[in-house]
Amino acid sequence: MPGRILIGTASWTDKPLIESGRFYPPEAKTPEARLRHYATQFPLVEVDSTYYGLPTVENAERWVERTPPGFVFDVKAYSLFTEHPTPVARLPKALQAILPAGIVGKRSFSREDAPGEFVDLCWSTFNDALLPLHDAGRLGAIVFQFPKWVYPSRYTHHYLEEIRERLGTYRGAVEFRQARWLDAEHQEETLALLGDLELTYICVDEPQGFPSSIPPVAAVTTPGLAYVRFHGRNAETWEKRTETSSERFDYYYPPSELEEWASKVADLAMDADEVHLIMNTNNYDQGPENGRRLERVLHDRGIEVVHSVPVAAPASTPEDTGPQGKLF
Repeated sequence: MPGRILIGTASWTDKPLIESGRFYPPEAKTPEARLRHYATQFPLVEVDSTYYGLPTVENAERWVERTPPGFVFDVKAYSLFTEHPTPVARLPKALQAILPAGIVGKRSFSREDAPGEFVDLCWSTFNDALLPLHDAGRLGAIVFQFPKWVYPSRYTHHYLEEIRERLGTYRGAVEFRQARWLDAEHQEETLALLGDLELTYICVDEPQGFPSSIPPVAAVTTPGLAYVRFHGRNAETWEKRTETSSERFDYYYPPSELEEWASKVADLAMDADEVHLIMNTNNYDQGPENGRRLERVLHDRGIEVVHSVPVAAPASTPEDTGPQGKLF
């Protein structure tokens, strides 16, 4: 029996999406109302704010309260865990108060800059904050998206092993932005490594011909989950430094391009219990609209997808806090 196919978008809080007026109804003016509405449209979302700042237990509890049973959150890994520069100012106040001497005075730091015990504390803060999602059955996978300066090597292989240990019972999924990971020399080894570590390979649809381009390989490395992120095919902005992600991932998919993935998605569903399809197109209503276009394409091919269900009546809860920016 084919696995369940869930479609969602990369964040529900993007400013261009909210300001476009094309997805949220006029009365959805608060973070709570927007998440409740989103959950009536899609069964899956990718949380992006956790890349920019460590999550909190309070926000995870609110996400559970505002979504129905069966709704799934995939969560982006914190920047410190994916070899990206991490701004000191976005650390929780409790961690800023105990900054290691080597980081004091810096605007940002990397994993190599920080003592092991400080990195351990960041990891425990991250993992503990997601427990409400996990306990409620709403946590999908932790998404590790590595930058183009991370190459396949003994060092990075060992770090993937460390990630697997750090995650404990949480599921992990890995996306690369360096072409060598999936070139002819490394592809078999990369997929085998992820399989051995029980980490899900994230398939991608994105512009080709760049050092950061990963080919649209459809592969399953864990039987529980297959994953695809659709970044659009805007080659002009793919490696361009833009002020916002809405400029970089500005793309409406024509059905013909999504049809290229129909048979691949069907194959993924034959090899995995669940398939997550995330639209990372961020301008205006591109995320939801592209998700709906993909659903129609799959429906026309006779491929069933999971639909969302209405959320419960709104409860009176504090507003969400934390960074809402988006980089990739």
